[in-house]
Amino acid sequence: MAARAGRQAARALAGALVLGVSLWWAGVGAVDRALAAVDLRTAGVAVGCTAVATVASAWRWRLLAQRAGLELGLGEAVRAYYRSQLLNATLPFGIVGDVDRAVRHGHSAARPRLAGCTVVADRVLGQCVALLLTGVGLATVPTLLPGWLEPVSRWVAVACLLALLVLLARAPLVVLASIVVVGAHASTFVVAARAVGVQAPVGMLATLALVVLAGGSLPLNVAGWGPREGVAAWAFAAVGLGAGAGVAAAVVHGVATLVAVSPGLLPLPARFAPPVPAGGPTTNPGPPYAGRAGLAHG
Repeated sequence: MAARAGRQAARALAGALVLGVSLWWAGVGAVDRALAAVDLRTAGVAVGCTAVATVASAWRWRLLAQRAGLELGLGEAVRAYYRSQLLNATLPFGIVGDVDRAVRHGHSAARPRLAGCTVVADRVLGQCVALLLTGVGLATVPTLLPGWLEPVSRWVAVACLLALLVLLARAPLVVLASIVVVGAHASTFVVAARAVGVQAPVGMLATLALVVLAGGSLPLNVAGWGPREGVAAWAFAAVGLGAGAGVAAAVVHGVATLVAVSPGLLPLPARFAPPVPAGGPTTNPGPPYAGRAGLAHG
């Protein structure tokens, strides 16, 4: 337990350090610029794009659950996915929501291990598709990489494209759903970049969005913050847009996304509710599955 707590603290400290260095590099003005850019239009786009991404993600999860022989309604999956995203956006490391989703579905389906496997498969396949699309996109913005890596990036892009086609042939619906998810989240980042005044071509911004979102998926964040801002600062500086613009865009994206996942505050269906102890509910049960969710930190 002490070793696990130490690893948790180290990851949180690393995320906080990355965030601090990013803000120092970009300047405090980047945060002011970002907060001034968050308006109803930006939040509305984030809400719409997140809704599309959430439905597509829930559908992908439902497909995988059904293939494993588990019952999962689309409406239940959507509401559980909203909750999962909210937890991931507000708690460290970005995976607590997935643990919560797995535990709750495992309880409702009475197959905890199998339910956990489907959530892992859902998360892993989604990340794989996102990384493959990022690899393809990197070839379109060679200035992100050192000059000697430019020829290599083309081969990497070809390899990523071939791998994506293989996945598409083996699991077409799952891959298509993942592409929709990545596109929706990338669109939110592009709008965030436009909101802070970045006028780069949409294609470049889309690739930068993929790179930043890939960095943001690292389990080193502090309530969603840290690696996303660090990668944004580096990527935007590398293409000549400035570290400040990257951090500002990442902050707008983070704030708008937090608003967009707020439906996760709504109660889940009764069959996804936590189990009641045999002796009846306690007077102070505490947060559901708090103990098991903590396993994600190890």
